[in-house]
Amino acid sequence: MPPVPADPTVLHPVPGQPRVVLLKPLVKSPLIEVGAYSYYDDPDEPTAFETRNVLHHYGPEKLVIGAFCALGTGTRFIMNGANHRMDGPSTFPFPVMGGSWADHVDLITDLPGRGDTVVGNDVWFGHGATVMPGVRIGHGAIVATGAVVTSDVPDYGVVGGNPARLLRTRFDAATVDRLLAVAWWDWPAEHITTHVRTIMAGSVGELEAAAALIGRS
Repeated sequence: MPPVPADPTVLHPVPGQPRVVLLKPLVKSPLIEVGAYSYYDDPDEPTAFETRNVLHHYGPEKLVIGAFCALGTGTRFIMNGANHRMDGPSTFPFPVMGGSWADHVDLITDLPGRGDTVVGNDVWFGHGATVMPGVRIGHGAIVATGAVVTSDVPDYGVVGGNPARLLRTRFDAATVDRLLAVAWWDWPAEHITTHVRTIMAGSVGELEAAAALIGRS
């Protein structure tokens, strides 16, 4: 019998665990893109991810999350809509409160943005991590519990603190290059299923050998 991948379309992938949701079948906003199997874990309201965990998201900037990402409880993305003017005497957003103040909406519509927030593949977010607008987080990165990410994170980097700083990289530069070349997250789901043990616990060499088998029958 051929290997059977997990179903990427179900909302709750773990039997008996409604606290875990797959994000790709959950999100509806055209401003959010999520790869297959990325999940969010929350004992409270995991299905409210779009409104509780992606904040001030009015566009046009997007939130892009790759495949096979693990988002711990309370992971939040602060988007560009949270921005306030800082070049005048007050930062208060008068126009959004209505009345005649709304006549000055131009004062808040031309604020500078930092662009899309982009998360690579196979990224692990610890409990209560916060990602600020326009940040790019590389493949295979780890964001520690409670970290506030204000700047880009390299591939396979481990960051922590407020503001988050690079604590270490998971592998040396040459190994990172090899892992990026393999890009196991782009493999066909059946091939991933066959080589789950190698992906989770094998060597880079074994991963490269598995990659070389793609397309062979």
